[in-house]
Amino acid sequence: MPFSTSKFIKFRQGMQKRIGALRARTEESLDVAVDTMMEERVDGFFRVEQGLEEIIRSLIEIEEELEAIRDLSGAMRLESRLEFVEDRWDEFDSEIRERPRRRRRKINLADMLKAASGAGGALSENPNGVNTALDAYAIMGVEFGSSLADVTAAFRIKAKQLHPDANNGDRSSEPELRRMLEAYQFLKEYLSLSNTEPMRPPDRPYSPAE
Repeated sequence: MPFSTSKFIKFRQGMQKRIGALRARTEESLDVAVDTMMEERVDGFFRVEQGLEEIIRSLIEIEEELEAIRDLSGAMRLESRLEFVEDRWDEFDSEIRERPRRRRRKINLADMLKAASGAGGALSENPNGVNTALDAYAIMGVEFGSSLADVTAAFRIKAKQLHPDANNGDRSSEPELRRMLEAYQFLKEYLSLSNTEPMRPPDRPYSPAE
């Protein structure tokens, strides 16, 4: 399915923001690794250093390929690759800072290769659940790449429409309401992790996603 010009521009801008933010975080992680691992965890440092350098190379490749994206399937595959790289960065950063990982789900190499090759399209873990941003945006009924503010506004409107109190106590819409809530929670974390929304101040303490 081809992108409209406006959707392509929005997708590209969102991806460029994520790529730039991840590159900055990767360089910061490397600086922290030098300061904290060289003395007591030197063997781990060289492995982490190599991994972070590979992440930077992957980001350069993704940014170059971004210009060639013109359809939805290509966008899904490229976003899946970026999600994989984001997950790898979090794995290394967690090791450097000796903290628990914060990403909600792990994207494994097999999934990434499957998505990158076009086999099966987007990543999928549960055919009945919300596994990708595209799933979540579709369930919310908002345009792919919409901001968290737009997603929240849509959720509030739809939740009021589906709530039993708005339907004379009829609870038949509860499954749809629960699915909406799952999609909303997914996008809250997704947009936070991918920095589609404004980044938190650099002096704000790290707080794991709930």
